[in-house]
Amino acid sequence: MAHSYKSEYPAGVQVDDGIKAFFEEFYKTSDTPDAHEKYADSFTKDATIIVASKKAVGAEEILQLRKSMWTTIASRLHTPHKIFPFGSGSSEVMLYGNVVYTLKDGRKADVEWGARASLVKDGGRWKLQFYQVYLDSAAAQNAK
Repeated sequence: MAHSYKSEYPAGVQVDDGIKAFFEEFYKTSDTPDAHEKYADSFTKDATIIVASKKAVGAEEILQLRKSMWTTIASRLHTPHKIFPFGSGSSEVMLYGNVVYTLKDGRKADVEWGARASLVKDGGRWKLQFYQVYLDSAAAQNAK
């Protein structure tokens, strides 16, 4: 069975179909080792991303951060379980999921994460203006 990047959303909360499609494509891109430019293009030119203790602002820094996230990782597989918009029609969300890493030395780690994201329309496409991921970075370092 193919992996699904579809998330569960709260009942009764209207979420733009474009935002749902954005997150499905975003996590698929996140898990594609050589899709650095496509990943960086998921953000506005002046976006901010914070992953654990690493922060990048702007397109060039985001691209460099993305490349650095693959230096010790052979593969990753995100499962975004739930996405919680801040009310109907909001483009600000909280997310919850897990990611399974396989390190280049063969060890694996399964890490739960939470995130906060703010999206905007940029050139007719949804993009991240702000994205912060909360995770236990030691979990990946303690892979088995």
